[in-house]
Amino acid sequence: ADYGVKPQTLEVIKLAQASGAPIIVALNKMDKETAQPDMVKGQMAEHGINPVDWGGDIPFVAVSAKSNMGIDDLLEEILTTAEILELRANKDALAKAAVIESSLEKGRGPVATVVMNNGTLKIGDSIVVGAAYGRVKALTDEHGKRVKTLLPSHTAQVAGLDSVPPAGEVMQVMDSDKEAKEFAMKRHEYD
Repeated sequence: ADYGVKPQTLEVIKLAQASGAPIIVALNKMDKETAQPDMVKGQMAEHGINPVDWGGDIPFVAVSAKSNMGIDDLLEEILTTAEILELRANKDALAKAAVIESSLEKGRGPVATVVMNNGTLKIGDSIVVGAAYGRVKALTDEHGKRVKTLLPSHTAQVAGLDSVPPAGEVMQVMDSDKEAKEFAMKRHEYD
């Protein structure tokens, strides 16, 4: 809110518009005396991101990451938008998850902590994560309890990979162990 629109913001605007996904703008640093929300809204409007309070269709939420101001409002806006647009993950699709951290644990081998995006992950599923692959041997939730399935938006630690994948990779369920291994090997060749 105090610096205005920067080149990285313009890049994100292009990506967001190209995706066709709903857009919500979190206007950060609103706790600062130097915050100029109208200046930022004007700059965003120049790039097709028109604020609701200016007659547009994009909600802007005033927040401060430092003081947590407006975070509840941002979460409420996300939930309201998802409800109005009836956005739902498909629990019947082939599972996809984002790796948020990974490590090599004694007695368990490579493990990856994932957040499910879509589908349902089950013990026994063949998976690929970047150049790593394997079969889900164990799922452990955030309370340390073993679970048999992992639904969209849930988090768990996944054991059964052949190597430690980097954080940020996408975990995908494949139809077979052979397909997962081939996919991982192709990715390894391009690294």
